[in-house]
Amino acid sequence: MDLQLELSKTGGFKNLELLAKQVVEGFIAGMHKSPFHGFSAEFAEHKIYNQGESTKHIDWKLFAKTDRLYTKRYDEETNLRCHLILDNSASMHYPKVSKMSINSLNKIGFSALACASLMNILKKQRDTVGLSIYSDTYDYYAPEKGSERHHQMLLKQLSDSVSLTSVSNETNTYTYLHQIAEKIHRRSLIFLFTDMFQTATSEEKLFEALRHLKYNKHEVVMFHVFDKNREKELAYDNKPRKFVDVETGEFLNVYPDNIKDNYKKAVKEYFKTIKLKCGQYRIKYVEADINAGFNSILTTYMIERQKFV
Repeated sequence: MDLQLELSKTGGFKNLELLAKQVVEGFIAGMHKSPFHGFSAEFAEHKIYNQGESTKHIDWKLFAKTDRLYTKRYDEETNLRCHLILDNSASMHYPKVSKMSINSLNKIGFSALACASLMNILKKQRDTVGLSIYSDTYDYYAPEKGSERHHQMLLKQLSDSVSLTSVSNETNTYTYLHQIAEKIHRRSLIFLFTDMFQTATSEEKLFEALRHLKYNKHEVVMFHVFDKNREKELAYDNKPRKFVDVETGEFLNVYPDNIKDNYKKAVKEYFKTIKLKCGQYRIKYVEADINAGFNSILTTYMIERQKFV
């Protein structure tokens, strides 16, 4: 079977909101065995107590159950503003999936479900969320809001992004990131989901755009989305295959074993370069293997939110 991407209408989610709810419920259940133990049931109403804050609003009953200090949140408190950015370029639709489910995802499906799961938590927290989607064009933008109507509108956009692929192979990522940065005026927590496969964007220009996202004291987290088995480990049997670059259309006919060692070395170096660059620009870098579940995504959100609020 050739490693190719069909640029057409593909299978999407039947109910993205329900799947996101299941992901979050599973994550919360797992929190009982994590450093966040005791925070899961009440996290929508509490935040971690920081030394130096007033002790007036500490929830002592919760302290008795968890041995951790949390303060009660109130409606008048300033809520978090979060902006989700989704790369919907051609390469994000790899691998081809006929029917999306939690256990059968390509990169765009994983990213859309991760975004929907974050939105579910943000909704519980009464935080506001915005969304930007780009491919060969700046496809969609919505500012940060917290209404139910807004939430449903974003879910529809995420579902549509999974079902429809780009008709162009070139993605000028840096252009759209600059445009997105100009639109986000108030300090926000920004999550970017991308596979970093943009041949039309030089590395220097791309990171210049990522640095622009940090303007106005935004906090930026980049989730580097990839299929570890196929794209990082090249885990194929040693039969002749045609590997196609879905961003450029270039292809290579080869036996996987003949190139595996050099390929894995090059990919490892590429990942290292991206991570170092993110560190240089103070952008949090998180690997997001589409086969590894969503705990790393949601845990990152929990950690970053406590820093941000």
